[in-house]
Amino acid sequence: MRILVTGAAGFIGSHLAEMLADDGHEVVGIDCFSPYYSRALKELNAADVRAKGVELLELDLAEDPLEAALDGVEVVCHLAAQPGISAITSFEDYLRNNLIATRRLAETAMDSPTLKCFINVATSSVYGKHATDTEETAPKPTSYYGVTKLAAEQLVMAYQRDKGFPACSLRLFSVYGPRERPEKLYPKLIGCILADTEFPLFEGSLGHTRSFTYVADILEGFRAALGHLDACVGEIFNIGSDAEFATAHGIEIVEGILDRKARFRELPPRPGDQLCTCANIDKARRILGYNPTTAPEDGLRTEVEWYKQKVFGKIE
Repeated sequence: MRILVTGAAGFIGSHLAEMLADDGHEVVGIDCFSPYYSRALKELNAADVRAKGVELLELDLAEDPLEAALDGVEVVCHLAAQPGISAITSFEDYLRNNLIATRRLAETAMDSPTLKCFINVATSSVYGKHATDTEETAPKPTSYYGVTKLAAEQLVMAYQRDKGFPACSLRLFSVYGPRERPEKLYPKLIGCILADTEFPLFEGSLGHTRSFTYVADILEGFRAALGHLDACVGEIFNIGSDAEFATAHGIEIVEGILDRKARFRELPPRPGDQLCTCANIDKARRILGYNPTTAPEDGLRTEVEWYKQKVFGKIE
């Protein structure tokens, strides 16, 4: 199939583009290389993606023409977004890069005669402070990120309900692994330990529990969806690990891998943060045959090695 991946120079999108190319698909990628974090990190990802034969286009979904990128595309995997819970990112940025960008992409895709499925990527943040429920539970987001990602998801699903747009949505849970964004827990922690600097820890976060999900297990969710496109249309799926553990335990695993202890500098609680996430994946198991398997010790060891080889001492 010819598949379009948005956010293809980012963390999950770059891995997905590579996997799809390895699986024999014709892959086109889009990324706007936003300045949210170091462009050099995205350029590293982009080089690996292009080495797989993926055509990677630098386009802004919120304002650039998209018709040519969608030409002949059978499946869209829409990962591009204004990511994460941040106190310094404006609501306008979340609105532009999550809702407006998704509307322009979906409306352009609607005019494509070859489209079989539009796979929207959402987030566990739509559930709010306690992300442990089924897909049928009413979302209760507590952040601009969660609100705008939910709005984007529901816009896509509204097109499906009203116009027969062949769309579905995958809600991803706490993804980690190589190429993870630098402001996330594990890259920041690994960097601080290696540099022997203080790690900024939000008050209360050691006790937060998460469905930390290794990126390869997330990719299997996409692969499963692609294998069941007809069953996916009109549906929302939680994709993640159903084995939760505390942030403190994740830190201990990284400390063990590096054989060094982290030093902490406590910050006030982060507004809108989630207290608990645990992916209820009964629906994805039943319909898609989805089953994540990576142990956190194995996934974090791979991430540590990536950080040491590709980032530490090389990219600010």
